[in-house]
Amino acid sequence: MCEVSTVGIDLAKSVFQVHGSDPSGAVIFRKKLRREQVLSFFSTLPRCVVAMEACASAHYWAREIAAVGHDTRLIPPAYVKPFVKRQKNDMADAEAISEAAQRPTMRFVQGKSAEAQASGVIFRTRDLLVRQRTQLINALRGHLTEFGYIVRQGVGHVRKLVEIVGDPASDIPPVARPVLTVITQSLEALQLQIALLDREIANRAKTDPVAKRLMTIPGVGPVIATALVALAPAASTFRRGRDFAAWLGLVPRQHSSGGKERLGRTTKMGERSLRRLLIIGASSVTKVAARDPDKAGAWLASMLARKPRMLITVALANKMARTVWALMAHGGSYRAPALAA
Repeated sequence: MCEVSTVGIDLAKSVFQVHGSDPSGAVIFRKKLRREQVLSFFSTLPRCVVAMEACASAHYWAREIAAVGHDTRLIPPAYVKPFVKRQKNDMADAEAISEAAQRPTMRFVQGKSAEAQASGVIFRTRDLLVRQRTQLINALRGHLTEFGYIVRQGVGHVRKLVEIVGDPASDIPPVARPVLTVITQSLEALQLQIALLDREIANRAKTDPVAKRLMTIPGVGPVIATALVALAPAASTFRRGRDFAAWLGLVPRQHSSGGKERLGRTTKMGERSLRRLLIIGASSVTKVAARDPDKAGAWLASMLARKPRMLITVALANKMARTVWALMAHGGSYRAPALAA
């Protein structure tokens, strides 16, 4: 037991599989542990590297196991999969995690504190409520279409749908009206909850100095700024802005060979919430620039003149991500480039 240098643990709800190996990679033990046995087992081991996949509850267990004296490391599941031999099961997964953790070039996920995870709860909750609101809007729009009521798309036109349902003069069948009223009432309740979260996010943005500096970037508002502060790792984790953009999944996918460079669509590998928010912020900037070219910078104006707007939006989100990293790493505020002549 004293020769153990690396332990791979396959996380689960109730039964955990652990795999211990020595510095040469030889197997020392394979064990199944119930949830209540995990910490007592690791407290008896000498200090070693304990690796696990970066999945649900991983940050919690990394903190708890580190508290009993071990060096904990989180590995992206995609980097563990190549080490799984033949059949997939808990024992094979734990062995693969142990082997992956011993690779000298392996990349690890930065662990989060409980406070950092708590800061991200508001954004996860807001995303959930916005998705539910979208589902209800689509359902209401689809039902009313069957009765000949067509309203323009967008959250701003939802009020017209609600008014149609509440209007006794509308020729909606009496049997359907009470059911549609349930949808409209649920929509109004969700709107109030989302507005409450938006106010909380705005208050956080006003009191956080980093968020206030990030909001100087065009397209970055309170929601995006506070989300970046809460969900993004420390700027020191990345060597340069491109690495941060790659972590967000905003760089082209490479499929190069034989010295010939082939770049495809964006990788979409990384933090989905932040990537989506940055693309939404970039979309608002490109929309304003397309409507009023005088407000566009030289780069954006030239791109809008020769490229599709959606392509430019993603490229601008990439530039915004690099700017975000620069401000978080070096301080200061955003300075706008000269406008196009």
